[in-house]
Amino acid sequence: MSIKVRILSLLVIAAMLVVACAPAAPAPAPAAPATEAPAEAATEAPTEEAAEAPTEEAAPAPGEVVFFSTQFSPVEEQEKFRAILREGGFDFTASEEGPLIDVVLAGAQSGVSEIDVIGALHGTFPPLQRADALMNMIDIAEDLMADREFTQAFLETALLGTEDFLYYIPWMQATYIMAAHVDALEYLPEGADVNALTWEQFGEWCRALAEGTGSPKCGLPHAGLFHRFLQGYAWPSWTGGMVTTFKNDDAAAMLAWMRDSLWPYVNPQSINYEFMQEPLLAGEVWVAFDHTARLLDAFNSDPESFIAFPAPSGPYGLGFMPVIVGLGIPAHARNPEGAAALIEYLTRPEVQGKVLRELGFFPVVAGVDTSDLPPGIAIEAEAVAAQSNAPNALPALLPVGLGARGGEINQIFRNAFDRVVLNGEDIRTVLDEEGANLQALMDETGAPCWAPDPPSDGPCQVQ
Repeated sequence: MSIKVRILSLLVIAAMLVVACAPAAPAPAPAAPATEAPAEAATEAPTEEAAEAPTEEAAPAPGEVVFFSTQFSPVEEQEKFRAILREGGFDFTASEEGPLIDVVLAGAQSGVSEIDVIGALHGTFPPLQRADALMNMIDIAEDLMADREFTQAFLETALLGTEDFLYYIPWMQATYIMAAHVDALEYLPEGADVNALTWEQFGEWCRALAEGTGSPKCGLPHAGLFHRFLQGYAWPSWTGGMVTTFKNDDAAAMLAWMRDSLWPYVNPQSINYEFMQEPLLAGEVWVAFDHTARLLDAFNSDPESFIAFPAPSGPYGLGFMPVIVGLGIPAHARNPEGAAALIEYLTRPEVQGKVLRELGFFPVVAGVDTSDLPPGIAIEAEAVAAQSNAPNALPALLPVGLGARGGEINQIFRNAFDRVVLNGEDIRTVLDEEGANLQALMDETGAPCWAPDPPSDGPCQVQ
């Protein structure tokens, strides 16, 4: 069967599965909070937007590996990615996540997969894990590590809670980091290393800036992706988890610290900030946290005046939220050898550098040359690498398994912060009430735990 016919038949299967298996339309999700940034999806995963059904022109040429990716769906990004793949003799087809999952599951049931490689966000892989629809990538990873060094934390994440079954090879990442004006460095606490700060030192820095300059110079995007700051950085660093530890004593101590030792020294305009690059460039804040895409203009506009650095660490490590994209091979792929060759190509440091330069996703392997990158991306790349490769790195993944109710968990974390820090409510009362809301969400969706919480057989439990 020709590649073109295989692709067309694959799409027909996907369409039939979607029609036959689609559940009744879910109830509308609760309205997003007024402070929710409308461009969140675009900055968390730059190409996460849905692709149109692939056309025949998008099909791989005969003899090539069949590679479907949920990333790089927009036409302009497809062209850039195809140019990178073409240098290695490969091609790809852009796909929506739902049809991709359906086709891989159909291949697992039939014993023949029409797809050789899938490229997708981490959250795409758990449903395929449950159906035993993927090949164990352990041997491929060992071969690759003979001449390249992967981010260890992402290899552990790709185990999906198992001991020895690697469900994907890390491919690329996006994330959130810190930024500072160089003038802020003179206010660092004595003995503090900006690349290895603790949260307590960060609070002391913000206080010193406020007292030394006469106004608060630290900023947080409360009107933007602030829920990711809470879910991926604050809670994991201070408590070691996200859901299971949501209301424990460590979480209470963290909120007390935020209320008493951090927020008083944060620019009060943070309540209105969506993108931190703007107040950084305006000089309203000198130190900020945000998504890499929402800091880039500051680094590009004035690379001599701004630095990027990893998020601070807490008692349980350096909690950070990577948007991880992985490469997996369906269990019954027709061309596993070609699939392995494609993965080898995409994880070469020089190819990772091309993806960073052309498409904005950061590497997951060491040795990427950043000398020819635009200045802003080069600045961010060093901080991203330092953060993900820190010895105490603690990846906290985007919430998984909540479906259309994903916005509710964001609101719960925001509520906990706002009620305690902004409104002055009792910490234990707030954590107990919001913890009950979080548990109800887990129970009603059946969502199991995700990293950094340990795997669970059923709905994740707030302890």
